[in-house]
Amino acid sequence: MSDLFDTSDKGQLALNVLLVAAYLGLNSILNLTNKWALGVYGFTFPLLLTTCHMAFSFCVLLPFMLREPFRSKHRATLEKQWKGLVAIGVYMAANVSLNNLSLVLITLSLNQVIRSAIPVCTAVLAVFIEKKVPTGEEATGLIVLTLGVMVAVWEGSVSGSVTGLALCCAGTVCNAAMMSTAGKVMSEKVDVLRLTFYTAPVSCVVLLPLFLIRESQRFAVYWVDHSTGVLLVLVCSSIVALSYNVIHSLMIQKTSAVTTTVLGEVKIIGLLVLSGLLLGEKKAFTVKMTVGVTLAMIGFCMYSHTKLKLRPQPARTVDAASSTKQAGNIEEGAALLPAQEPQPIPPPSASLVHRN
Repeated sequence: MSDLFDTSDKGQLALNVLLVAAYLGLNSILNLTNKWALGVYGFTFPLLLTTCHMAFSFCVLLPFMLREPFRSKHRATLEKQWKGLVAIGVYMAANVSLNNLSLVLITLSLNQVIRSAIPVCTAVLAVFIEKKVPTGEEATGLIVLTLGVMVAVWEGSVSGSVTGLALCCAGTVCNAAMMSTAGKVMSEKVDVLRLTFYTAPVSCVVLLPLFLIRESQRFAVYWVDHSTGVLLVLVCSSIVALSYNVIHSLMIQKTSAVTTTVLGEVKIIGLLVLSGLLLGEKKAFTVKMTVGVTLAMIGFCMYSHTKLKLRPQPARTVDAASSTKQAGNIEEGAALLPAQEPQPIPPPSASLVHRN
C-alpha cells in the first residue's frame, strides 16, 4: 500500500488511484450483478454461473495467448509454475462452491461475519506460502479492522448448523490461500493475463462435475422458459467477471494479497456508510454498526500507517552543481599543496641478489 500511493511520481500515482477505483468499482458491480442474477432474477445456479465466468475468460484470452510475446512463454511457465497454477484454480473453485453451500445452511449475516476474517487468514497463510511475516503493528491493525467489519455486518442473531459454519470457514481459508498463492506465483514473473488464462480451465474442470450433480436437472427445466434472459445474464456477468479477475490479480501484484483483502474490507464499510447516508437507511445505522465502522477505520489507519513507515526511503541524489563545486574545491586544495619531486628508486638489496 505504501508503494501504491507514493507521491514521488505524480503520473504513476494517478494510475494507481485509477487502479484502486477500478478494483473497488468492479468488485461492487460484480457482487451486485451476481446478487441480482441469483436472487432477483431467479437464476439460482451459482455453480453454472462461475463455470461460465471461467470458460468465458479462457476463450476471450485464448487468441492473445496464441500470439507473441505470450506464446513463447507458455512451456517454461507451466513447467515451473504448474503446481501453483493448479492450486489457485482449485482454491478458487473450492471457495465458490463451499461459500454457496454454506449459504444454504447458515444466514447471510453469519456468512459475512466469518468471511470478514479473510485479511487475517491471508496474513497467516502468507507466512507459510510467501514467507512474508507481518510486523506486530500490521497484525494488530488487521485484527482491529477484521473485528470492526464483523461487528458492523453482524445483524445480531446467529443461526445455522455446524456443517454450514465449517463449510463457510473452509471457503474463507480457500479464498485466503488462493490470494496468497497468486501473490507468490506473480512474484516469479507471471503476469496477470497468463495467470487468469492458466487458472480458468482448472476451475472449470473442478466446477463442471459439481454443476452436473447439483444443478443440471433444474437448469434444463429453467432453460426452456428463460433461454434469452439466461444468455444475457451469462454474457454480461462474464464480461464483468473477466475484467474484475484481471484487475484483482493486478492489485495483488501491485501491492500484496493482504493489502488487497484490506481494501475489500474497506469497501464493505464504505458501502454501509453510503447506504446509510444516501439511501435513507439511517435507521439501520445503529450504535453497533457505528462502533464496528469506527473500529474498522482505526484498524485500516493502523495498517496503512505501518506500511508507510516500512516503505523504503529513496536514496538521496547529489545535485550536479554541488558535485561540480565540491570537485573544484578538491582541485583547488590540491593545487595549494607544494609540488614534490619524485624520489629515486633505491637499488635492490644485496640480500635479494641471487648468487650463481
